[in-house]
Amino acid sequence: MSWHEIFNFEDYGALLGLIQNSIVAGAVLGLVGGLAGTFVIMRDLAFAVHGISELSFAGAAAALLLGTGVAGGSIAGALAAAALIGVLGSRARDRGSVIGVLMPFGLGLGVLFLSLYEGRSANKFGLLTGQIVAIDTPKLSWLLATSAVVLVCLAVMWRPLAFASLDPEVAAARGVPVRALSPAFMLVLALAVAVSMQIVGALLVLALICTPAAAAVRVSASPVLVPVLSTVLATVSVVGGILLSAGSSIPVSPYVTTISFLLYGVCRAAGAVRTRRGWTARRAPLRLDTVPT
Repeated sequence: MSWHEIFNFEDYGALLGLIQNSIVAGAVLGLVGGLAGTFVIMRDLAFAVHGISELSFAGAAAALLLGTGVAGGSIAGALAAAALIGVLGSRARDRGSVIGVLMPFGLGLGVLFLSLYEGRSANKFGLLTGQIVAIDTPKLSWLLATSAVVLVCLAVMWRPLAFASLDPEVAAARGVPVRALSPAFMLVLALAVAVSMQIVGALLVLALICTPAAAAVRVSASPVLVPVLSTVLATVSVVGGILLSAGSSIPVSPYVTTISFLLYGVCRAAGAVRTRRGWTARRAPLRLDTVPT
């Protein structure tokens, strides 16, 4: 296959006009994924993100089969997964096994529903790998509204959640509702996963929520710089992937994941150089005496 069969940037300006909703959606998802991903890395919930995405995929596939709103099905599946993980995996040592049980179950259900669906194959493929041309104005409005809910919830719980993520025992002693924050964040994370699925698909949502934050903590331990850098990296990955995919015959998700991985590699290399030069990152990026009780 030649280069011109993969990339064709003729009439690229006209193509950009067709995907302007997707570009806006990608920028918003970069903000949501970057901020939520900060706590995913802090709380070691990368595996949970994958588990939620599988049941979110099953919910979206069921909605596609029934002819109802795919977005609503995606949210319903994600929230169900978050609730199950929160209830059955309340203890950290149980969480991994619970997620390991839910993941194949959700993926199996999704494959079953897609095999029964007799509509366009592009709709099936889009649930797994994402679509950039499917973000019309109603879907964009839904995505913006859901993202706004996620951002408001993160803003409300940011300081106590950061405290509970860094030192749950001290946070509990200071009166922070640690046990309530954990399931609350899981539900917020479920909404973030559900909206991210619309762009990158169920299988590769980790590249949007986990990889940018993992890259950010490689170069900084600042409680301010890490979420900012994570958001910038996530936005560059999504929007850059959309812009490249617009002139290509390849789906958007490989571009998003590749850009995200390359940025992670750069940050990891920068972190290694920083360590060799003796620049030590602070181990306690959040002062405990600044967190409200």
